[in-house]
Amino acid sequence: MCQEITAPEFQSKLFRGDDIFMLDVREIEEYRSGHVEGSVLIPVGVLPHLIPDVDKQREVIIMCRSGNRSQEACQILQQRGFTNVKSLQGGLTALSA
Repeated sequence: MCQEITAPEFQSKLFRGDDIFMLDVREIEEYRSGHVEGSVLIPVGVLPHLIPDVDKQREVIIMCRSGNRSQEACQILQQRGFTNVKSLQGGLTALSA
């Protein structure tokens, strides 16, 4: 299971301007309907083939609608050597609440 970050913790990082890589793993239609500014879209279904070109030590926060797909994506990245990966707990639903 992937480590999680809560919506308030995530918002705090955004507010401080922390150097994080934000990965949105929803589908393109979901992303178009609203997303966190600065996030990169790579749907979880294609993630194994499109691993982001990011320092594997950099903090990566993965988000989806409710948190399920981000857990899957987190495992994919960890299997590929990423060590500082977190899933947004409750996904964008929790962030907008």
